[in-house]
Amino acid sequence: MSRREEYESRTEALLTPIVREMGVEIYDVEYVKEGGDWYLRAYIDKPDGVSINDCEAVSRALSDELDREDFIPDAYILEISSPGLGRTLKKDKHLQKSLGEEVEIRLYKPIEKRKEFIGILDSFDEERITILEEKEQGAKAAGSAEASQNPEFTPRSFKRSEIALVRLTIDF
Repeated sequence: MSRREEYESRTEALLTPIVREMGVEIYDVEYVKEGGDWYLRAYIDKPDGVSINDCEAVSRALSDELDREDFIPDAYILEISSPGLGRTLKKDKHLQKSLGEEVEIRLYKPIEKRKEFIGILDSFDEERITILEEKEQGAKAAGSAEASQNPEFTPRSFKRSEIALVRLTIDF
């Protein structure tokens, strides 16, 4: 286990009883370096969405626990937030909750001259993620009423090792 993974795991263990008591759930925990600063980020969620008050309460409680345990020797910035509307789907539990939802998949390398694909999250396993991609992408983009009323979908499967990012799409 890397240092980063250890910090994330230990933070999640400290966070679990806090979120349970406050009626929210852990979406993700990450320890990352951006620019010259380390960030310890915890994303929390609940069915009706989290408020700034939820984030503040969790932040205060977690900060106290982190100070008490003091297992991260680096200086870091603690951030608590919602995963947001276009949330990244990193873990199997995220994918499971999002089955049937529209997702965007970005690849490390292009396939058929494309690195981005949008479709309905259909299934996943340890090796692959499958979406249902609309056959008439051009008609949909042009606003064809026919395409939106009777779309035809093609399953498209990607190796997890090829995927740089999976996230929910934002529909405005």
